[in-house]
Amino acid sequence: MEKKVTRRKFIKRTIGSLFSAVIAGTGGYYYARDIEPKFLQINEHTIKHAAIPPNFHNLTIVQFSDIHLGFHYDLNQLTTLIKKINSYSPDLIFFTGDLMDEPNKYEEIEQIPGILSELKASIGKFSIYGNHDHGGYGSDIYRTVMEKSGFDLLLNESRKVEKNSDTIYISGIDDAMLGKPDIQTAVANIPPESYNILLSHAPDLADTAKNFHVNLQLSGHSHGGQIQLPFFGALVTPPFGEKYYEGFYEIGEENPITVYVNRGIGTTRLPFRFLCRPELTIFTLQSES
Repeated sequence: MEKKVTRRKFIKRTIGSLFSAVIAGTGGYYYARDIEPKFLQINEHTIKHAAIPPNFHNLTIVQFSDIHLGFHYDLNQLTTLIKKINSYSPDLIFFTGDLMDEPNKYEEIEQIPGILSELKASIGKFSIYGNHDHGGYGSDIYRTVMEKSGFDLLLNESRKVEKNSDTIYISGIDDAMLGKPDIQTAVANIPPESYNILLSHAPDLADTAKNFHVNLQLSGHSHGGQIQLPFFGALVTPPFGEKYYEGFYEIGEENPITVYVNRGIGTTRLPFRFLCRPELTIFTLQSES
């Protein structure tokens, strides 16, 4: 059955077609293809919450996402990115999915662990599956790469993170498109008073996460749309990344969770970014105690 095209989607498609026609004959094409995809933006944010314990005050987290190695992003660029991340001396590093565009076709896979293992975090490095990590029979390939790189790959499970006498929890779920995400299982053993950070590649799962013990959800997947238009926003967003596609959201009423959607590093499908720069995100936790 043919899907109904909403008025908003029709307008976006029309504007998108006009946009493509314009940039094809102007300098905009060069900018969207060769400049903005390499124009990394560093976004720094403070996260304050009553459940963050005193010993985690000023803890630094770096989130990066959606590298898509093999699709207009190479290992030299990854090496430069790792140096940039290390310059922030993070306590925790989170990778929220989509490392290779097509894992089973990527020919330089043996070189990735040597590069990713250079990432240094005083407490730990955590990762989750994205849809491209599962795609092309890539599930085992991705797991092997991340484990060799020193990442703790979370699959519907959580980890207790300790600093002196205080603890927080890091939980991670499977991808929504090609995996089997289970938030209930992931957070099952987390004490209700503890601060919990959920890693979910798909941002729209926040509508389910709000019903469980989650304080902060970090996601990727959407790329911010890759191409954004004034007054219309993201031109194209993927399944499970249509509702929440960039930046901060507060979801829920009684015990709202904070959601942050990272625009990602690489591109996929089309090698363009426009008004939607690649992003590296630095979070600083602050205790209210």
